[in-house]
Amino acid sequence: MSKKTYLAIGAHIGDMDLTAGPLLAKASLAGHRTCLLALTPGERGHPKLTPAEYKKQKIAEGRDFAERLGSEFKVLDHSDGFLPNTEEVHLEVADIIRDMKPDVVVAHWGGSFHSDHNNASEIAEMGRFYAGLPMKHDLPRHGVKDFVYAENWEDMDDFSPSMYVEIPKDAFDLWHDAIQVHAFARGETYGFMYIDYYSALMRAKGCLAGVKRACAFATKVDPGLKKL
Repeated sequence: MSKKTYLAIGAHIGDMDLTAGPLLAKASLAGHRTCLLALTPGERGHPKLTPAEYKKQKIAEGRDFAERLGSEFKVLDHSDGFLPNTEEVHLEVADIIRDMKPDVVVAHWGGSFHSDHNNASEIAEMGRFYAGLPMKHDLPRHGVKDFVYAENWEDMDDFSPSMYVEIPKDAFDLWHDAIQVHAFARGETYGFMYIDYYSALMRAKGCLAGVKRACAFATKVDPGLKKL
């Protein structure tokens, strides 16, 4: 079996941990290379800690989660709530894609009530576009084969799943253990029980896919379930 590289691009630390994390756990257990890239730390998401304090906590949590999954971890230093959707950021992500050469990129769906998520979706798309162009560059261009959008409860405007990926028990258990490191996912910031929600969502999608658990993804050009 040829090894693949999976890159999940989220607006904040934790976004892709929740939504793409089970897929990355499955891929990691199968021996594939996986990486979580957060465009901002998500430092403004705590009701009591200062952004500087929470930034340190979020980075530590994100790194811990990735290590538990066997994934790489990258975080850019853009500001939570003010993620710029600019050519400079597009090229920054393109350089990461050129360097990592992912076969699969997972991004936010663009239909979100969160501006950072909408921007992150377009940044990932444009990063993919620029990475595939011939340019004067130290890194060779790279074309991403499969580009998919994760199901996120904040990004549901016009989200329509076009594929389901089965999440076997060992991958679910790995993800479920790892996601506990995130205080926000445990409901300790604003009370939303993310772990319960996404665990239940996998069971619901599994019912639709005819398996015990599954994650749903949207594509603009359906690459076929077997490719993930």
